[in-house]
Amino acid sequence: MGQRSKTPVNAIDGFSEPLDRLRAALDASCVVGTWDWDIVRSTMVYDAGAARLLTGDPSLAETEISGHETLAAVHPDDHGWLIEHVQDAVRAGGLVLAEYRVVAGDGTIHWLLSRGRTFQDAVGRPVRARGIIIDITEMREGGDRYVFSGEAASASTLEQAADLAIALKRLLGDDVAADLRLATDLVLMSLGRAIARDRGSH
Repeated sequence: MGQRSKTPVNAIDGFSEPLDRLRAALDASCVVGTWDWDIVRSTMVYDAGAARLLTGDPSLAETEISGHETLAAVHPDDHGWLIEHVQDAVRAGGLVLAEYRVVAGDGTIHWLLSRGRTFQDAVGRPVRARGIIIDITEMREGGDRYVFSGEAASASTLEQAADLAIALKRLLGDDVAADLRLATDLVLMSLGRAIARDRGSH
């Protein structure tokens, strides 16, 4: 792998630890991921976390995929309604929010919370959607899943911050310094957890 980085990171609450250790912890946790859906071309791009959680194959990260491959790891009982819900939410525009299950390679079930926003062209046709995904298995204590779409689900401060953080991650791309990428990932992870806790308390 190469030599361990000694670069300290002071991104959140004075947290400081070698860069590669933080990156490894994020990668191993599968807690957060981002997705970018080109609706016009019917292609999806996941980062490593989302690719691992939704396709079961982290090697698909940062590549355009389409069809069944995009949701290959989604639980069979959730696959149909999830696709229908996402299509309805995209047509309506605005917020997309859903909770569903995925099946990991070892057969264990994970609960995910996916939150994103649909963007339309000048005449109101959906052209793109982007969002964040978080593994909420440890937070979930049972109960019915929830799904929301459209502007009726008003965006909280946390949700607005998540939109900005997602846009920042995409804007920075892969060429930015590693410590800045990590700081963005930490912000996304913290926001995702906070959104999940907030939704779970209502």
